[in-house]
Amino acid sequence: MKQILIKITFMLSACIFSLQGQSIDRVEPMHWWAGMENPELQLLVYGENVSDLTTVIQNEKIEILKIHKAKSPNYLFIDLDLSKASAGVFNIQFKKGNKVVISHEYNLKNRKKDASLVQGFDSSDAVLLITPDRFVNGNASNDQIEGLLEQEVNRSDNYKRHGGDIEGIIDHLSYIDDLGYTAIWTNPLLTNDMSSQSYHGYAITDLYEIDPRFGTLDDYKALSKEMSSRGMKLIMDQVANHCGLEHWWMKDLPFEDWVNFQKEFENGEKTKYSNHRRTTNQDRYASESDKKGMADGWFVSSMPDLNQRNPFMAKYIIQNSIWWVEEASLGGIRQDTYPYPDKQFMSDWAGAIMNEYPNFSIVGEEWSYNPLLIGYWQDGKKNQDDYDSNLTSSMDFAMQKLVIDGLKEEESWDKGLVKIYEGLANDFGYSNPEQIMVFPDNHDMSRIHTQMDLDVTKTKMALSYYALIPRVFQGFYGTEILMHDSAKPGDHGLVRTDFPGGWTGDKVNAFTGAGLTDPQRDMQNFMSKLLNYRKSSTAIHKGKTVHFAPFMGTYFMFRTLDDETVVVILNKNEEPMTIDLKRYVEIGLEGKSIKSIIDDSEFVWGDSIDLEEKGVLILTTKK
Repeated sequence: MKQILIKITFMLSACIFSLQGQSIDRVEPMHWWAGMENPELQLLVYGENVSDLTTVIQNEKIEILKIHKAKSPNYLFIDLDLSKASAGVFNIQFKKGNKVVISHEYNLKNRKKDASLVQGFDSSDAVLLITPDRFVNGNASNDQIEGLLEQEVNRSDNYKRHGGDIEGIIDHLSYIDDLGYTAIWTNPLLTNDMSSQSYHGYAITDLYEIDPRFGTLDDYKALSKEMSSRGMKLIMDQVANHCGLEHWWMKDLPFEDWVNFQKEFENGEKTKYSNHRRTTNQDRYASESDKKGMADGWFVSSMPDLNQRNPFMAKYIIQNSIWWVEEASLGGIRQDTYPYPDKQFMSDWAGAIMNEYPNFSIVGEEWSYNPLLIGYWQDGKKNQDDYDSNLTSSMDFAMQKLVIDGLKEEESWDKGLVKIYEGLANDFGYSNPEQIMVFPDNHDMSRIHTQMDLDVTKTKMALSYYALIPRVFQGFYGTEILMHDSAKPGDHGLVRTDFPGGWTGDKVNAFTGAGLTDPQRDMQNFMSKLLNYRKSSTAIHKGKTVHFAPFMGTYFMFRTLDDETVVVILNKNEEPMTIDLKRYVEIGLEGKSIKSIIDDSEFVWGDSIDLEEKGVLILTTKK
């Protein structure tokens, strides 16, 4: 445990007074709120031989339900009933005999607003994914923090830290807002005190602390507040499946089953990895050994697999998630590696959050190209095993791939645009397709421009379709300026390239446009017009969708609500051609004025349309 992190923790938490030399290192959660839907709270208390002490609460409205000791003498888990409690500071006393050894001030706060007013994301939102270390270095003074394991900042190495931070995001919210995004999902910002590759954030070593190289808790709350003032939502990336090997509790585990394969870990034996057979969650024929190999194996050797079947671990993770929603006024959670933890726990976890915040949103990562698996995890799905995940959204890797394949393949009966058409037809398998999150790319895969072989036209076609189907849309920072990883496709360090203009001295500045090429400027303009139209279009947010089977290398999709119809035409033909519009007569556009969302050109919908070149047309009846 690093002393600097302990000091930061105590600066942010309540005061602890040691009366006889004994001290407590941690009380988590550091504070809580009166009036929560669930009136019970479990405190994790950590300090040398704390289990030898007697606990007394100096508040008659707060009842200790039970005190649990762990295998390690340095832990206590204290169950509190807060149903009669009101906001304020109260003392938790730790006694040896009749003498108070330690007195801890615990703060019970007032909730910021009615939980029903906490709004999650939905199909009206366009979410920007940012890898914070690679976006903007807004505060160079926090690039290196004494006491943390990884000190080097080296922008020439794609796997070292580069210095991006929360302040940099705050400073450039206008750019993100102007592009048309309504929400931001950042890769994890919590402390990742690992000796290498700590920049990505997924090996968390303190679940209650913002990594000081990204900023402070106040910075994170300032980001949320500034976004809220713009009508934007902050989505937090959380990890319930694993932690980092340098997590403070790994040096003194409370129970024998706090992490999976703990005995092997403590004996220095070889790491047992997950078999990654995610279908064992749904497979009625799956063996118990395959199920255990999937859920209990470690993701990688540096990420211990958390055992959510331990009830104290389960409560810790659930309370941590709720703490961040309340503390930072979140507008959503993205849960990493969703199928890997114990699946009943994940249902309980999501259910507990939704119980506190009924209008909240959670999206789970299920990296599968099978819509059956994606749909299984969404709340409301009638699964044969009666499993209900309580999860509002899962990620549409299936449609992501089908769009790529459909645009790149030569047209035939079973290839090309028909894959996109039949992919959208699979929406009958989702309980709420509009709440599924679709995306062109993310931090773990090649960028969309790379996937499209650096073909700008195909990239625009893909982005348009993703953004306009009935889904929550998620983009990736830098897509609007054609960032790509073609030099080494799929390399994570290259995929997460620095955003140009985010560092002092950058020759290219995408925020101002300085140094951008003409194709980059054109794509930036294209994305801005597409997403800003999407921002105000109720037809895209919740309109009826009608699409027609591909015809002569073209695919037509319509989104309609009241007097607004949005038309998406994907055209793969290299040569000019004319399409008979009588085929689409049921949409009722005959004689109506219609214009391009991108270039504002107008025409009257008649018997035919001339398609001059390969690409996408996005048309609207909206004035």
